[in-house]
Amino acid sequence: MLYIYTKAQNALVQRICFNLDETIQKLPENILWIDLLHPSTSEITFIANQFTLEFPTKEESEEIELSAKYWEDNTTITINAHFLVKDDKYNKNDTNSIKLSTEIVTFTTTKNILFTIRYNEFSTFEEIQARILASPKNFEDGYDIIDKMFEVRVEKDADLLEWIDKEARRLRISVLEKKDEYSYDEMLKDISSLQELNMRVRDSLFDKRRAMTSLLKSDKIDRDIKQNLTIVLKDLNSLVEFSVSQLNILDNIQTILASQVNIEQNKIIKLFTVATVAMMPPTLIGTIYGMNFKFMPELGLHYAYPIVLFIMVISIILPVVFFKKKGWL
Repeated sequence: MLYIYTKAQNALVQRICFNLDETIQKLPENILWIDLLHPSTSEITFIANQFTLEFPTKEESEEIELSAKYWEDNTTITINAHFLVKDDKYNKNDTNSIKLSTEIVTFTTTKNILFTIRYNEFSTFEEIQARILASPKNFEDGYDIIDKMFEVRVEKDADLLEWIDKEARRLRISVLEKKDEYSYDEMLKDISSLQELNMRVRDSLFDKRRAMTSLLKSDKIDRDIKQNLTIVLKDLNSLVEFSVSQLNILDNIQTILASQVNIEQNKIIKLFTVATVAMMPPTLIGTIYGMNFKFMPELGLHYAYPIVLFIMVISIILPVVFFKKKGWL
């Protein structure tokens, strides 16, 4: 599907849903932005032929080389950027969980027109579309849209990092307070999930930083956009530092959790050790009097059985009292 945004002389922006199935395949004038959502091969070919462009294939846009993320020639700029998509269907009943997937969005500019190719819905695009229709004077060309797109995307990444920070604080309190309803397995799973989310957001920030740094070097962008990109880049760098500190905090929580597990295991081992040592004397006494020797004088005593039982009980109590005085119990 093609969504075309055109700008009129009175500074109004109109959104047109363009269909290739129509008999007249003529694009409108004064185009500001062409958004290709779930485009077919014929739609991509049509736009490429109309504007003499060469769009990267989906496989090429997913490559990790720097040259595949940003390239520029005399007339065009092409950016393949990572966008994080929240999966709302994941764990609907659990408000403390988020699953993110990474989608590639291609941005191409030529003749001050922006072209975007995407294969998923993004709240960022919906927000930018609403801004364009509400305040068209703030969007003179496609570069203004890219500028605002990165600004909104960085804000959303900041919201994700704030959520991760809140969950990390909740986890730390749960670990320190040893809540019975929160098992160690669940805590470890939540920590690993937060670490994975944090790394995804950090990778997304790194990707945007590379693109924005390259844009700042371009002579196709005016001074106002460069000034705004510089401010956004400073915010982005602070988010990267915050993300790194969050990873350290999560590692610290994981270390505390592992230490608590070791302490619990040591307590159990200590308990079994004390129980084993306490049972050794009565076991020894029972073993001695269980031997089948013919001449054992004690066996002939009338009160031999209760006396031996009493000695066995005392032999259990004495080690336990000794360990308590030593503070081992």
